[in-house]
Amino acid sequence: MAQPTENIFGTVFNIFCLIFEILLIVVKFLVAVSQAIYETFTAEERSVEGDIVLITGAGHGIGKELALQYSALGATIVCWDINEQLNLDTVNLIKSKGKKAFGYTVDVTNREKVLETGAKVLREVGDVTILLNNAGVMPQHEFLKHTENEIRKIFEINVLAHFWMFQAFLPKMIENNKGHIVGLSSMAGLMGLRNLVPYCGSKYAVRGIQEALSEELRASSNGNSKIKFTTVFPYMVDTGLCKTVKIRFDNFMKLVNVSEAAAAIISAQRKGLEEITIPRYLFHVMRVGRLFPNVSMKVVKDFMEAFVESDQ
Repeated sequence: MAQPTENIFGTVFNIFCLIFEILLIVVKFLVAVSQAIYETFTAEERSVEGDIVLITGAGHGIGKELALQYSALGATIVCWDINEQLNLDTVNLIKSKGKKAFGYTVDVTNREKVLETGAKVLREVGDVTILLNNAGVMPQHEFLKHTENEIRKIFEINVLAHFWMFQAFLPKMIENNKGHIVGLSSMAGLMGLRNLVPYCGSKYAVRGIQEALSEELRASSNGNSKIKFTTVFPYMVDTGLCKTVKIRFDNFMKLVNVSEAAAAIISAQRKGLEEITIPRYLFHVMRVGRLFPNVSMKVVKDFMEAFVESDQ
């Protein structure tokens, strides 16, 4: 006869436990939000002096500027690029300023070469503490005009290369429980743009890869992983990669200066920010835009007349 009563008390107890757990989660959630907002405005840029910074695509554009600015902050720079001469030019420029730099000619789409050269870097330079996956390509024309080889190349450089770089340097970061991985996505990784279908797909992938790997390391370490991730979403940067940008209000959305883009990336990495758009305000614009139906945002796109022209 006592069994129904015991079942009732057990059910009531479980309900109270669930309510308590929900209230605890709400409190933790609000604390996390408050902490994130506080750190956004108060986070200090940690020193990178003595860090070993590896940058892919260091021979030109953002990669070269990142190398120069990190070296000025006292970091040892490891430059990777498929173009031997351009890469050497960056290394020599850094050395001419009395800073440390090493250059390696690498095709980041070649997994075997990446792993081989990665092991060489660990032997000759030391453990990489900051890895910037910057190398990328951006053909811009209608989807049906892309060749099979072109599409494969976009994903091999913009996406698959990230995996090979992780396999080369992440094991040491995990062993040391120290490191920071920066992935260069794009505003085209937050919104679809015509004439950039494969490119958009590759840059959306970068965000997913970074976020998933960060979560995996967090789970496998029971929240104790000290390896950080920063995903960067730049608007069109004046590197020559994007040749024909069109926008109705061109003074409002000018191409981002290479030096300013590199400085923003370095600042975000030093502050430990997980995501950043360049310019910063676009991050909030995109978040607000996601609250509205897609059809309404298409109205805004049409008004702005913002797109990338075909290069064919």
